Amino acid sequence: MQQTFFDSLVAGAASGTAVDLLFYPIDTLKTRLQSSQGFVRAGGFKGIYKGIGSVVVGSAPGAAAFFSTYDTMKKTLPLSDHLAPVNHVVSASLGNWYAACLIRVPTEVVKTRMQTSTYGAGFSSLSAAKILWASDGLGGFYRGFGITVLREIPFTSLQFPLYEFLKLRLSKFLGRKPLYAHEAAICGSIAGGFAAAVTTPLDVLKTRIMLDMRDPKRSSPSLLTRFRTIYVEEGMKALFAGVVPRTLWISAGGAVFLGVYEWVTGGLINSRTRREM
Repeated sequence: MQQTFFDSLVAGAASGTAVDLLFYPIDTLKTRLQSSQGFVRAGGFKGIYKGIGSVVVGSAPGAAAFFSTYDTMKKTLPLSDHLAPVNHVVSASLGNWYAACLIRVPTEVVKTRMQTSTYGAGFSSLSAAKILWASDGLGGFYRGFGITVLREIPFTSLQFPLYEFLKLRLSKFLGRKPLYAHEAAICGSIAGGFAAAVTTPLDVLKTRIMLDMRDPKRSSPSLLTRFRTIYVEEGMKALFAGVVPRTLWISAGGAVFLGVYEWVTGGLINSRTRREM
């Protein structure tokens, strides 16, 4: 039985929520390592669940938007089988752009500022969102939108074609299809970890921009200028700040993210098949 749009929606929501809640402390440590104020001043090892409220709000709809778009585009793009990697790149890029545009960036801005205590201690995610709205308006919630998309396109262009390739090779090696959820999770872990390490400099730029307190309505330095400034003033090491927790987080998170997704879609399809028998 074929996977439906509803399957992708539900499984995506479940996988996004699971991975973000499970690995949130690692994400917090990564963000603090990348902040210009330094790890200790950003909070160190204290309050590693600060800002989790914004993640609870954004994870499920963001991941649901991504997977429903990704799976739909994979089936409808007019590309032949030998162009499958291109199909996966385009589908994943469109899915991430859609999810980032509607949901991910606003929740990321609030989350990032909470993780680094930008507004001081004792604030909830809702309070931080109100402050952001009062000071910067709607534009403040979309600070870093461009760099988020710029990060996600190469990330997904690496992760999902590699994920699909590893699944295909493992399926051929085992002589069966589809793979079990834990087998797909291993493929997801490898693909996610590799893509995360390679795109870390773009993630550092995203973090710095989202923590920028300047008025978003006024002109800001270009991405190239920011990149050059970090390199000149802080060195190449700063551009790969947080690479270890980011790689570990997304490698382990990729296993959970894609493993839960495959498990939930498989369960929904099997349940529907049994009802129709």
